[in-house]
Amino acid sequence: MPSDVSEESMSLLERFVVLMYDRTSDTMEVNDARKQLFAHKSRALENIPPTQAALQQHIKRASLQGNCWNQTLVLNPELPIPSDWGWTKEASGWQPLWTTLPEASKSCHELIHCGCKKGCNGRGKCTKSALKCTALCACSGHC
Repeated sequence: MPSDVSEESMSLLERFVVLMYDRTSDTMEVNDARKQLFAHKSRALENIPPTQAALQQHIKRASLQGNCWNQTLVLNPELPIPSDWGWTKEASGWQPLWTTLPEASKSCHELIHCGCKKGCNGRGKCTKSALKCTALCACSGHC
């Protein structure tokens, strides 16, 4: 079993996941597809792909499971350490490591967006909240 998921495999799997969520997309990375589907196509959170970090942990867990199944008939299988493959050791046993990203609540300011169409004129939610425009704003944060 390899020591990690290769960059080439990760790229191919990311593209596959992007196409599962938007078959007409030319985006190669899930994070870009998430932004596009949420900000510009108004998809609900449950209808956008996972983050790259979450997808990578899922792929690791699936790879570990495949490796275990591949060795079902081996008398003394050599199994990798689960903590290297998307799992964490808790007091109650092994638990999935869902993502390596911080909680969304710690970056909620990025979810504020104004309704500006061409450029902010100082009356949008962003300006009132004393924040810069984000990628979710119609101006894509370029004002």
